[in-house]
Amino acid sequence: MSGHSKWKTNKSRKTAADARKGAAYTKIIKEITVAAREGGGNSDTNVRLRTAIAKAKEANMPSDNVKTAILRGTGELPGVVYETVKYEAYGPGGVAILIEATTDNKNRTTAELRNIMSKKGGNMAGSGAVNWMFSAKGYILIEKSKAKEDELMAIALDAGAEDFKVDEKNYEIFSSPQDLEKIKQAVQDKGIDWQDAEITMIPSSSIKLTGGTAKQLLGLIEALEEHDDVQQVYANFDIPDEILEESNT
Repeated sequence: MSGHSKWKTNKSRKTAADARKGAAYTKIIKEITVAAREGGGNSDTNVRLRTAIAKAKEANMPSDNVKTAILRGTGELPGVVYETVKYEAYGPGGVAILIEATTDNKNRTTAELRNIMSKKGGNMAGSGAVNWMFSAKGYILIEKSKAKEDELMAIALDAGAEDFKVDEKNYEIFSSPQDLEKIKQAVQDKGIDWQDAEITMIPSSSIKLTGGTAKQLLGLIEALEEHDDVQQVYANFDIPDEILEESNT
């Protein structure tokens, strides 16, 4: 199982209750607003918006909040103008990091993220420095106890999955971003629950870290993810399970 995917999944278990808090709602509303502004308010044709709405549903966000965010994004209601900003960086051990932020003040956000980097052992990189290492993919994570391998693999591949991986505890399904919702629906139709389903950035290679360097990197990523403007953080690390689990206790 990919290192950062496991980190995110374990972390989401620990912080599941936070989905009902204002900070989590604010991030989702920003993402919906920007997605609607950049790709239109129809979730049938806007993959990014469809994914953001799915996140809102998982967080039990009221439908009125979702509708308002979409209308603000399309300009049918007044509101703060957000823009998406992407940052590239290196963390401890030379790990490549991609950061996606949504902000109404790019200069402020850039300065604050640069400050986090300097305090936590990372440094900003120039445009194109690490982006080439990552590809956008649909990603679904399912516990082994939820389905039989042969059955799930057949469902996923028939629905358009590009790859199917298995480890001791989990199944991982990879697809093009456009096919994610179709595969989710196919899995759901069979009554199979997933732990995580999203459009993410998958690295072409990973860097193995242990000990203090691993812990320092996880501290940096957590600090970045907690920033109000940060929507997603992607990194190409591979860290032992015991360190990942320790960091999420």
